[in-house]
Amino acid sequence: MHGLLRERTFDTLSVAEIITAAGVSRASFYFYFAGKQAVLAELVRRAVGAGHEAARRWSEAAAGPRETLRAGVDAGAGLWFANAAVLRAIVESWASDPQLRELWLEQMASYTDVAATRIEADVRSDPAVAARLEGIDVRALAASLTWTGERLYYLAACGVPPFDDRTVLVDTLTHLWVSALYE
Repeated sequence: MHGLLRERTFDTLSVAEIITAAGVSRASFYFYFAGKQAVLAELVRRAVGAGHEAARRWSEAAAGPRETLRAGVDAGAGLWFANAAVLRAIVESWASDPQLRELWLEQMASYTDVAATRIEADVRSDPAVAARLEGIDVRALAASLTWTGERLYYLAACGVPPFDDRTVLVDTLTHLWVSALYE
């Protein structure tokens, strides 16, 4: 399905094309998947799992938050570039398909949870962060930063300048996060 998504949008693909590209029988396909949305959902879950590994650099790091945040943003960029076709497909399809909507909102909430947990830990451990974020809804801030990242990674995956340049993408996202949290 990766190859098909590089050539076409998800909504234009048929199950028959996916079966042919995968070289499996219709019975085998339907034994494992209810439809093409289920295939996309599985591919997205795999990519998001890798994304959580990338985010771990910042969320669980003992090193300085700026350095680990940059490393996590860069790993996220690598994940999006490596999985561009699948991640573009979910971003372009989640608003019009209830199953994909539920999946993507759940996946994005999982990133927001990780970010909110780390920000709350920084608030407890760093008086400067606590003062900077006083009165701010940490969950809303985490969600805003997470969704901003989703959009910029998506633009990069679509080859939209200036975000198609990984350095620009990583510098920009890192600046947004560091500015919001630490400066």
